[in-house]
Amino acid sequence: MIKVDFKSRRLAKDCQDDRSRNRAFGKARAKKIARRLSSLLAATSLEDLRNAPGHFHELSGGRAGQFAADLDGPYRLIFEPVLTDADREIHREGLVWSRITHVRILSIEDYHG
Repeated sequence: MIKVDFKSRRLAKDCQDDRSRNRAFGKARAKKIARRLSSLLAATSLEDLRNAPGHFHELSGGRAGQFAADLDGPYRLIFEPVLTDADREIHREGLVWSRITHVRILSIEDYHG
């Protein structure tokens, strides 16, 4: 099971509580957020989600080192791996999806511009 943390307490509340999630993001997006979080929690590593619904993918450019999962329209669930010093050596050449078992949710946004 992937361990999931949140960047802030507010984001955690907005994402984890059904009522807060619906209020913060609307019903349709809230439903997708719940599905993506369930997928993360059910997986043993990010590798399990590489071809799963939700199009989990690595970001590039200024967001290199972060991941996104599709929600609705242009909105994405943005997260990053939480790495220990020992993990950093493993990921030095690039992120190894099969070794990522802890992530931090950063935001829910449309980063396309």
